[in-house]
Amino acid sequence: MSTDASPARVVADADVLAADLLVGGASRAALDHVRRHSWMTLVASDALLDDAAAVITRLADAALASDWRARCAVWREPVDHPTGDHPGLASAYRGGAMHLLSFDERLGSARAGASLQGHVPLSVRPPQAFATLFDAESLYLEVVGGDYPGPDCDPRG
Repeated sequence: MSTDASPARVVADADVLAADLLVGGASRAALDHVRRHSWMTLVASDALLDDAAAVITRLADAALASDWRARCAVWREPVDHPTGDHPGLASAYRGGAMHLLSFDERLGSARAGASLQGHVPLSVRPPQAFATLFDAESLYLEVVGGDYPGPDCDPRG
């Protein structure tokens, strides 16, 4: 792993990134937690953004996907990983993210968890679970320290 793991570092799989843009709901709620706090980081490889842009192109159009990708490329912290690796898992591992948000039930299965255990401290869960369980105050205390000042960023900004 190239970066120390932190619970303030999050990866959203391509399906969650596309749903954030096109649907809203739990995906938007989960990623808004990240966007509202300057001390939180979205980690994503170029391959992960390419996968999400392909989904957006398929479901909407190429212009929207291109605009989204350009905006997301500025917001995320880039990470590299070998070609052929699962973009979400590899982004989390290489980027020190302790949370991977995904709708892919295989990634959140007990079998996948057992495979990851001991290799990477990673929680894979659907965005609804992350959005529901996210506790900014206690996470701030753990990651930054001191009194939680509240959100410091506009999630639509």
